[in-house]
Amino acid sequence: MIELGKVQRLVVVRIAKVGAYLDTDSEGGSEGILLPMKQVPLGIRVGDEIEVFVYRDSEDRMIATTNVPKITIGELAKLRVVDNSRIGAFLDWGLDKDLLLPFKQQTREVEKGAQYLVGLYLDKSNRLCATMDIHRLLSAQSPYKGNEWVRGTIYKIIRDIGAFVAVEDKYDGLIPNNEFYGNYNYGDKVEVRIKRIKEDGKLELSLRKEAYSQMEDDAEMIFERLLSGGGKLPLNDKSRPEDIYAELGISKASFKRAVGRLLKERKITITEDGIERV
Repeated sequence: MIELGKVQRLVVVRIAKVGAYLDTDSEGGSEGILLPMKQVPLGIRVGDEIEVFVYRDSEDRMIATTNVPKITIGELAKLRVVDNSRIGAFLDWGLDKDLLLPFKQQTREVEKGAQYLVGLYLDKSNRLCATMDIHRLLSAQSPYKGNEWVRGTIYKIIRDIGAFVAVEDKYDGLIPNNEFYGNYNYGDKVEVRIKRIKEDGKLELSLRKEAYSQMEDDAEMIFERLLSGGGKLPLNDKSRPEDIYAELGISKASFKRAVGRLLKERKITITEDGIERV
């Protein structure tokens, strides 16, 4: 069976001036689909197998190519927008015919020349299209364990919930709002720690180390800020969380843990105006 959107091995059933016709069964007598002559390997004969990718050409006919596309069915990839039109955007996926990203499959406005993480799917008309709504294409069955560090791509941000991440561009993960620190945007690559694996297999992620380990880094960062700021920092446990985050980029809870560490080491003292180096 010939499958659209996949790399597969097909049998040469006929050779003509325009190219080789391929099918899955050399005994079937079917004319098959065309592999254009410019892509037919030298010495190929009827009955030989060849590895090809199958898609539809500009006239909506099934066609084979030996070129390797940048994405296949079931995969995710970052593709560049080459044009925008009244029906959607067109993406470069490494083949002669550009890939359509319909308006309905765009989760945000796309710009020509920019790259976006997309998946490949077959629409209701059995045509290959791209989608930015990749949530349904991500797996909840990952091979990871808690506290492992992994890489991923942010594919959606909902400020009240957090950042949705395609871990290794395969698995579904979320950085909860209370763990989502820093200036990140759609499409950014992030290195995250697997904080918890939920019952449904989805990954709860964090941009920070475990609390005890992160505390050491935060304490060192705060002390360095004290040194560069003349030994004073206008923050203490009475400061507003948003002021602490604006100044240091960490939560109030993380700030208090780090300050506690510095107090224990007798490196600082707390005043009405903030903290000072001893």
